[in-house]
Amino acid sequence: MKFILSVVYFGLFTFLFFSCIDFTNKKKTISGYSFGTSFLIQYEGKNNNDIIIKNKIDSLFNTINNSFSTYISDSDISKINLGDSLLIVDNHFKKVFLRSYDIWKLSEGYFDPTVGSMVNAYGFGPENKIKNFSRKQLDSLIKLTGFSKVSLTSKGTIKKKFSNIYLDFNAIGKGYTVDLISELLSSYSIKNFLIEIGGEIIAKGKNPNTGNYWKVAIDNPNQKKNRQFIKTVLLKNKALATSGNYRKFRFDSLTGNKYVHTINPKNGKSFQSKILSVSVIASDCITADAWATALMIMPIELSKSIIESIEDVDAYWVLSNKTGFDEIFSSNWPDS
Repeated sequence: MKFILSVVYFGLFTFLFFSCIDFTNKKKTISGYSFGTSFLIQYEGKNNNDIIIKNKIDSLFNTINNSFSTYISDSDISKINLGDSLLIVDNHFKKVFLRSYDIWKLSEGYFDPTVGSMVNAYGFGPENKIKNFSRKQLDSLIKLTGFSKVSLTSKGTIKKKFSNIYLDFNAIGKGYTVDLISELLSSYSIKNFLIEIGGEIIAKGKNPNTGNYWKVAIDNPNQKKNRQFIKTVLLKNKALATSGNYRKFRFDSLTGNKYVHTINPKNGKSFQSKILSVSVIASDCITADAWATALMIMPIELSKSIIESIEDVDAYWVLSNKTGFDEIFSSNWPDS
């Protein structure tokens, strides 16, 4: 059985949530809608705690939304973005903040959750976009960007160099949630499962219907109308995330410029590059999620060099050319 990978998006956390559960197969399935996207959880059906598991997953989605969602006005991150310097964040926020800092350093600043002001300015966030903003306005947004300008204090509060720095964990939050659900299923001694939230995936064990490792398909970034796949991969107790600019974009009606949702935090640019999509395989989904975003922005030679230096992280790039596309694989990318 194949499971479809979608594109990683900024700005997907929303409050709307629903789910359902299906027991009609060897696999048990929980599916629904949260974080502004669909989710699918499949696991081996030898467990009597299904309703408890579903309820805990529902509760987990609500908890993460209340911590990270920039679309909920009274979430922790929204309060911090409005200047609350006294709010003590929960453990989820702390873990995502610290992991973001690690990847920000490793990526030489190309992964940066303080890019939120730019995301809003280009029209990809919850705040009003800036129409035809000037170079001066862009420079002012760049001054608000840089993860070195925020810190997690010993008291559990967030300290910002400028009060209007806007944090946005949407490029890492879904991956973190996938890992939390993976931990939940494992706590019930469930060994064979696949979890997917908006294209961020983790697979453990084997597909109980086939007895083989879970096979997933990656979208073709050059597809026009009908959905097409460019690559399949077997996930052997690994996570996979894909980021691309071929679905989430907008055109400026006045200038004709195409703006994409992946924004370079160093120069504020949101223009299409030759990199059409990047897929990342890692041991956990929080890592795959964050690197899939970072590698979309980084110069290709730098990104290849960094990925080759990181243990248990591999990447697959799709780059445009005049006749179609080129493919680049890191040295340990698995065979299909």
